[in-house]
Amino acid sequence: MAKDKRLGLENLSPAPGSKHKPKRLGRGHGSGHGKTSGKGHKGQKSRTGVSIPAWFEGGQMPLYRRTPKRGFTPPERRRFQIVNLSAIGGLEESEIGPEELKAHGLIGHVRRPVKILGDGVPGRAVTVRAHAFSASARAKIEADGGRAEQIA
Repeated sequence: MAKDKRLGLENLSPAPGSKHKPKRLGRGHGSGHGKTSGKGHKGQKSRTGVSIPAWFEGGQMPLYRRTPKRGFTPPERRRFQIVNLSAIGGLEESEIGPEELKAHGLIGHVRRPVKILGDGVPGRAVTVRAHAFSASARAKIEADGGRAEQIA
């Protein structure tokens, strides 16, 4: 009579061929990993404690030092903090400058220059003080009856 083979925790076992015995290195020729334990003959990689960085090129001049430097970063470049008109439209003040933008968390630092971009509309007459304005932002502010004052 056939034995009942129901699926249960007591009947679970790994699929045939999915489990392997660990390699026993240095345990004679019969193991297939005897003598040099699969590390070849001599050399740095056959020794203990070897740790060669991935970028090491055997002592030749590395690639990052062989290739020339390219490009130029202008020292006088102004890096603006960007604020869109859609963010300004949500503020209740009638005069908005860097201090107000900082108070509402729209910019990080008051000392860094601020540029207003024209994404969105202010929706009301507002005076905006900033270091720079995009052409579309200036036009939208003035179209709603406001003023765009440029800070030096």
